[in-house]
Amino acid sequence: MKIGIIGAGYVGRALAAAAVKSGHDAMISNSRGPQTLFSDGAMLGCKTGTIDDAAKFGDIVIVAITLKHYKAVPVEPLVGKIVIDTNNYYPQRDDKIDALDSGSTTSSELLAAHLPKSKIVKAFNAIMMTHIERDSQPTGSFDRRALPLCGDDAAAKKVVADLYDQFGFDAVDVGPLSEGWRFQTGTPAYCIRLNKEWIQKALAAATR
Repeated sequence: MKIGIIGAGYVGRALAAAAVKSGHDAMISNSRGPQTLFSDGAMLGCKTGTIDDAAKFGDIVIVAITLKHYKAVPVEPLVGKIVIDTNNYYPQRDDKIDALDSGSTTSSELLAAHLPKSKIVKAFNAIMMTHIERDSQPTGSFDRRALPLCGDDAAAKKVVADLYDQFGFDAVDVGPLSEGWRFQTGTPAYCIRLNKEWIQKALAAATR
């Protein structure tokens, strides 16, 4: 697949490396332009471009920029596409967002409202990026690490679950986007190495 990545920071680079290793064609991007990503592209073996370039390029597009900048994600190029939201809400970084503080919505639902014609899947937010390569294991490995995902489109979730598997992880479907709070910052399943059995228990134990 072609995987466009909006963002070229810690998250974007780690997922680009995993995508290339798994045989995909990846493109990282930032708001400053591809000329600032020359070394990153060469090191990772991926393409570089503008945010619009990455949005148009990807069969799947990963949003890997800070939450407070989510409205910078272009809308039209992502119509009909699967969009993976890797974001977490950190008030000290993102400024306070009342709707998230009150629990009336989730961070991925904010992105979904911004991209109403895209298929949003929350994924890759509950693992430290240094652990993507470290914890990757082949399918069927004993005690393989599991990662959660959620979304409102079943077919889109299946595609992202397959991507988890290719990157070396079991997938656990938590349900619709509204359930994304179960693996947000500070919950029992957030950035903890758990297998499929134990992560389901951690997800069930989450409280708002």
